Amino acid sequence: MKKGIWGFMALVTGMLGGVVGTGKYLNKKINVARTYSDKHLSLFLMMNQWVKVKQEGKNLAAYFEKNGYKNIAIYGMSYAGETLLEELRETQIQVVYGIDKNAENIYSDISILSLEDTLDDVDAIVVTAVTFFDEIEDELHKKVNCPILSLEDILYEV
Repeated sequence: MKKGIWGFMALVTGMLGGVVGTGKYLNKKINVARTYSDKHLSLFLMMNQWVKVKQEGKNLAAYFEKNGYKNIAIYGMSYAGETLLEELRETQIQVVYGIDKNAENIYSDISILSLEDTLDDVDAIVVTAVTFFDEIEDELHKKVNCPILSLEDILYEV
């Protein structure tokens, strides 16, 4: 009889352990999904603001010219970075290079560097990764001595 009770207790304990383990796994998956959702919402809102800026007939080159930024670098060469590069093409603003943690897998007509590379002097670095701006700004300040600008902030200042 005691063996039966201990066996039953072991079975129940094992099942509860499985449920708890599954709960932790699901919480981790939910947190990852929430992080991506927040990131994409921030990106959407920034790009929406960019559309509003364009609809008002404004452009970002004027912002850089007004602030004396002639040679810039772009941190984050995904959608927003490529769009910024394209907007500044054929303007007086020269994008000297891009910076991206995935530099070796990005193909562009400008040099794409990683944070481990030596970063040449530029007038400013524009960070397109809005969700992680503070962390990126801290890392860049260890490597360069120029203004680190948030693309999101620029879009609301134009």
